[in-house]
Amino acid sequence: MRTSTSPAAMLFRRLRRLSWSSTAVQLFILTVVTFGLLAPLACHRLLHSYFYLRHWHLNQMSQDFLQQSLKEGEAALHYFEELPSANGSVPIVWQATPRPWLVITIITVDRQPGFHYVLQVVSQFHRLLQQCGPQCEGHQLFLCNVERSVSHIDAKLLSKYVPVANRYEGTEDDYGDDPSTNSFEKEKQDYAYCLESSLQTYNPDYVLMVEDDAVPEEQIFPVLEHLLRARFSEPHLRDALYLKLYHPERLQHYINPEPMRILEWLGVGMLLGPLLTWIYMRFASRPGFSWPVMLFFSLYSMGLVELVGRHYFLELRRLSPSLYSVVPASQCCTPAMLFPAPAARRTLTYLSQVYCHQGFGKDMALYSLLRAKGERAYVVEPNLVKHIGLFSSLRYNFHPRLL
Repeated sequence: MRTSTSPAAMLFRRLRRLSWSSTAVQLFILTVVTFGLLAPLACHRLLHSYFYLRHWHLNQMSQDFLQQSLKEGEAALHYFEELPSANGSVPIVWQATPRPWLVITIITVDRQPGFHYVLQVVSQFHRLLQQCGPQCEGHQLFLCNVERSVSHIDAKLLSKYVPVANRYEGTEDDYGDDPSTNSFEKEKQDYAYCLESSLQTYNPDYVLMVEDDAVPEEQIFPVLEHLLRARFSEPHLRDALYLKLYHPERLQHYINPEPMRILEWLGVGMLLGPLLTWIYMRFASRPGFSWPVMLFFSLYSMGLVELVGRHYFLELRRLSPSLYSVVPASQCCTPAMLFPAPAARRTLTYLSQVYCHQGFGKDMALYSLLRAKGERAYVVEPNLVKHIGLFSSLRYNFHPRLL
């Protein structure tokens, strides 16, 4: 007489038949070791990884970042104190032509003392322009001071070396110097003033608007040269309203409302899946090719890249300017924005038609105009500037943190 076997007993018997040489067991162990042990150990200090242990590291990393920023601010101050004045023009800006190809406009306000954010930004641009040499002869540095008070000491120091436009220096401006204007609307008006001043003063082909806490990356000028002279000659890019040079790293994951990133994510699986399958088959001495194994490694690689952090894999694109990608822009944020001159004039008209307030800053205003006006905008990846300011000019922050 046959006895019935319980489902638990049947499952146990099947598990006993599995050996260490079983493909399913090996892939299961690989998954557990990777995501449960190796990746958390390797990535627990990576700020933009899902494995980052925030409660262990965030406070100390934020303090270390602030201390390093203080040191770099002091170094930037000494840099300009030791630099010989050039009668209002930085020595490396040769003014080879009366009409610059690119104006780099740095918008500044007097913010947290001691960090010298604007000095860090200008000194880095200074160094990079020196390294660039004759290729950057058509580049012009321009400082736009939008501080209401006269206490912006760093802007006064820079006026010895860089041409400066002072929005609030004893004259009434066209944007309404109303003390009751909310800080978000004031920021938008300041931005419009600096953009218009850049166009009126130099009439360039392009204006790069940089906030005073966005330090340029080493590759910024070669990449911009490649993008503007080669890639932006393509019809779908030529008439863009703006090109963003920065998007927050915390928003660069694949699991985000960015359709282009989903396609890229699938591409990662399609590229790494077959490669890892071939490596596994070879080292495990498996004959032939297995589609289920390839599907596993495609999902495995997609999960690993997302959890470790897309931001860190984007850094591989810095190997060459041609590897940088240009994708449709999203709404946040505006540390560095490149405007072709005709688009800059359209932007000024658009900005005059919107009013900013809390929850609707200038970045959201610019993004909302794309659909309303039928415009296009793009962002370059990876970032071409580093955002170093933990102290906002719009909100008080007594306990700044990296996240």
